[in-house]
Amino acid sequence: MMGQLPATQNELFYDFCLERHIPNDHLLRQINQFLDFDIIRQHLKPFYSHMGRPSIDPELMIRMLMVGYCYGIRSERRLCEEVNFNLAYRWFCRLGLEDDIPDHSTFSKNRHGRYRDSDIFRFVFETVVQRCMDEDLVKGEGFAIDASLIKADVSRQRAVAGSDDIDWGPAATQSRPVREYLETLDDEETITTTPPKSISLTDPAARWTAAKGPAIFAYSTNYMIDVEYGIIMDVEATPAYRTAEVDSTKTLLERIEVNYQLKPERLMGDTAYGAASKLGYLVDQKGIEPHVPVWEKGTRSDDTYSHFDFTWIEEDKTYRCPQGNLLRTNGRVTKAETILHRSKKVDCDACPDKQKCCPKTDQRKIARSIYEHARNIARNISQSDIYERKTFHERKKVEMKFAHMKRHLRFERLRLRGITGASDEFILVATAQNLRKLARLCSQPPPSIG
Repeated sequence: MMGQLPATQNELFYDFCLERHIPNDHLLRQINQFLDFDIIRQHLKPFYSHMGRPSIDPELMIRMLMVGYCYGIRSERRLCEEVNFNLAYRWFCRLGLEDDIPDHSTFSKNRHGRYRDSDIFRFVFETVVQRCMDEDLVKGEGFAIDASLIKADVSRQRAVAGSDDIDWGPAATQSRPVREYLETLDDEETITTTPPKSISLTDPAARWTAAKGPAIFAYSTNYMIDVEYGIIMDVEATPAYRTAEVDSTKTLLERIEVNYQLKPERLMGDTAYGAASKLGYLVDQKGIEPHVPVWEKGTRSDDTYSHFDFTWIEEDKTYRCPQGNLLRTNGRVTKAETILHRSKKVDCDACPDKQKCCPKTDQRKIARSIYEHARNIARNISQSDIYERKTFHERKKVEMKFAHMKRHLRFERLRLRGITGASDEFILVATAQNLRKLARLCSQPPPSIG
């Protein structure tokens, strides 16, 4: 027979316990085990006044942000609505059924104030990484690095050519992303040899790039992970161009070493990280094996001799051509950090292989990197059994992190603007990914409730 709702009046009193209605295997219950807000409060304490009206609990706001990034809730306005309606979200945020939800504008006020001054999001991220280490999820033997593009929150129509002179207006009317951009214009680290093709007037630090298809304004999130369980050891936001992405390697490695006293035995990356100077840094300064394909420029496609056809003589620090002639050098280091080796014109004029060696020039020239020894180490590793059997597959784990970030956490476009806004979002989503990994591998069921 057809059921029918009772027509009686609702009860006046209920015995309702949120704790009983959250399943033991719920993601938020599992994540809750690994968040320590005592040390987070101690970190934030100097940034709050000891007098005046009490603020909204920072624990509540951080918990709400974790809910948003764990479940792909991209809007803070919608996040407040979801926490208001969802019992599990209320339980995780330590809110009762009758407790009020903070206004969405509170997040912006705190983010641009004490949260950014205290760098609290990075502090939470590092706390979670340390918990991963305490749970033996970090081996520290092998790290992998890569970058992924994330669309900036801008419109293509609000852009001008990079070569144009731009009037940003008086400082009092400039937006925060514009002020941040103008403050970093004179920094040596942000100066690039090639000006961007297009600059956004909304978020000028976002880079116009076509690296992954149609051109967009974007930032790059750079991950360095431990390959044992895929724990994200550090994350860095950079403008979306290759040089900045590769340069973040040094920042990430040194910050990990300072924060966790941890240095990998080997570092994995794709060819973008195989530049000579980066390989030299890994081998000479850090003592790390570069499991990275070497970025080669000396190969040729016109059947003429490449520099691999020349023999390097270590004792004389020079090359010998296939016909036995020596290439001399004055030992001067160029701006490209190479040393030029040249053959003699008389040797090349009389050489029977001249058309196969230097058909368009009078003599042959080879530029040898000052980091060639590090390049040779990387070449030997890339031809070893461990590279084919292990390294190539472990390197893909960092790409899987990006796929999870974009597909499951729906993090394909930024909401915040400026490099600091991008950094905040990248750190929060990386924290959410590490918490989800902890929950899956290390969570314990709660004690039974009587």
